[in-house]
Amino acid sequence: MDIRSVAVFCGSQNGKNPLFVQHAKELGRFIALLRVKLIYGGGNKGLMGVLADAVMANGGEVMGIIPEMLTVREHQHTKLTELAIVPDMHTRKKMIYERCDAAIILPGGFGTLDELFEMLTWNQLKLHDKKIYLLNSGDFYSHLIKHLQLLQRENFLYDHMEDKIIFCQTPVEIFNKLN
Repeated sequence: MDIRSVAVFCGSQNGKNPLFVQHAKELGRFIALLRVKLIYGGGNKGLMGVLADAVMANGGEVMGIIPEMLTVREHQHTKLTELAIVPDMHTRKKMIYERCDAAIILPGGFGTLDELFEMLTWNQLKLHDKKIYLLNSGDFYSHLIKHLQLLQRENFLYDHMEDKIIFCQTPVEIFNKLN
């Protein structure tokens, strides 16, 4: 599959581990090098802002999609290629999904997990078949991966987990799999 645009879901905060910021910067550089358009939540704070800035600094194209209620809270990014302000979170997620060919999950909180699980659910329901890459920076998602393996062992998943999520430890690994 030819990937022309990728959604990246990640935190609107940096988290405690400096590796999270480092990986967001590296991933942004790789996205720009691949000439893949970044589609993301439109904020300028946290890993979201770091990622978007890295893509833009390396000559890439970035589309932000932010709900009106978050323009102040997440501080909409004003230096993007394109910014869409939408009425609500559901519209944001729908637009991001419609515009991406694949998704990458970086460390983040409830919103990031919500976006991951909605994409996985839509994959399971065959609403789309977009690749999902999970970046396990500094083992951030190791406990979640173990829980997903439990879901698999207990026969709560319809497909093999590895058919739905590509687990990566570094941005280079994602770069190599996208390329």
